[in-house]
Amino acid sequence: MAENEGPVTVEDLPISFHVKYLGQSDARGLWGIKHTRKPVDLMVAAAKALPPGQILPIVKLTITVDGVHVETVLHGTKRDEFEHMSVFFNIESISYGVQDLVYTRVFSMIIVKDNEPVKGLNPFECHAFVCESRNAARRLTYSLAAAFQDYSRRVKEMQASTGDSWTTPWLLLRHRKETQTSNN
Repeated sequence: MAENEGPVTVEDLPISFHVKYLGQSDARGLWGIKHTRKPVDLMVAAAKALPPGQILPIVKLTITVDGVHVETVLHGTKRDEFEHMSVFFNIESISYGVQDLVYTRVFSMIIVKDNEPVKGLNPFECHAFVCESRNAARRLTYSLAAAFQDYSRRVKEMQASTGDSWTTPWLLLRHRKETQTSNN
């Protein structure tokens, strides 16, 4: 599934992958593999500790220029094992995506949750997926990178036309974090 070789461009989007959903865990930061390392390790350990016969849910992960859609795939009699999941992560809410360096079949991404203004709640959430192969994980990462590039282009066009440098919540959040870091 979507394991073609070569670069992924915005023209290739939308692109879909069938993957196993490892789950989600809090992340400590906005971007960087240092913020996906611990959550991925915890999710992989939890998956390895599943009782015999229990499997991870299979989901269809679709990357578009607008974001990432994740939906459970129902397989005949297995449909009652998992709650149906259908969630869309807007490209503005995705701060990072990467193929894991230790578990090379794992793709993870950091989502910025809407609870950021609520004091004490962690706004960063790491979601992880097991791909069919390391090439599929790499291609998934490249697909998200293509979506990010298109989003960046659109933001720059919007900024040029409006003269507004804070046109998106993600850019504003990043600015706030950089300001907080420089003030400490």
